[in-house]
Amino acid sequence: MKTNKIYQASTLQALALGYTRPVVTVQELLEHGDTGLGTFENVDGEMIIIDGVCYQARQDGSVVPADGKAGVPFAVSGFVKNGRSFDIEKLTDIEAIKQELTLRIEEDFGLNSIHIARIDGFFDIIHARAGAPYRSQHVTLKNILSKTQKDFSFENLYGTLVCVYYPDYMDGINAAGWHLHFISQDRKLGGHVFRVSMASGECLLQKMDRIEIQLPREAAFDTYSLKSASQDEIAEVEQGKG
Repeated sequence: MKTNKIYQASTLQALALGYTRPVVTVQELLEHGDTGLGTFENVDGEMIIIDGVCYQARQDGSVVPADGKAGVPFAVSGFVKNGRSFDIEKLTDIEAIKQELTLRIEEDFGLNSIHIARIDGFFDIIHARAGAPYRSQHVTLKNILSKTQKDFSFENLYGTLVCVYYPDYMDGINAAGWHLHFISQDRKLGGHVFRVSMASGECLLQKMDRIEIQLPREAAFDTYSLKSASQDEIAEVEQGKG
């Protein structure tokens, strides 16, 4: 029986508590999927995987192809080419986009499953963020981003949203609900999205029925009390508040 696997490096709790060391490389991550998102060693920008290529969104919103040998402390990837496609009409905020995607997976009784979506479309505005590298030990992600995060906006451009959904019961392994990253059609602009208005788009949505998690191999990982990760801080970071 054919299965659709999502591959994940580390856990969100570990990243939230400051575990930003490499778990896998970009090259290893790409072996498991053509679409995904995450970050890089020491939270060096935001990751967007699209069409089997990994890109790095930097602190100023510019995007460059990622080095295959670059370290990855946290990310997900999967294959979406066999997903179902549908058109999306104008949606003027991020919550409307999340609600539309949630409605689509609910139609297939998929709320307890992981999903990856890519939305190719024209965007009136993208408000996003990315950080710069910050070497640390046991410094929370919220505190790291408060020092390095920069916000930026893009207007009236074509591009792609990469969207990952985890069900509520997996909260902590990853962020419950939808997580969105953006990359422009010319692959020059992108970041972690927390505000968006979309004129129209076409969505490819893939339900995943298997998860593989590669935990960090080094002993330092076992010095983190993962259950102490603050869900409030994770929610703040997810919304771009840093």
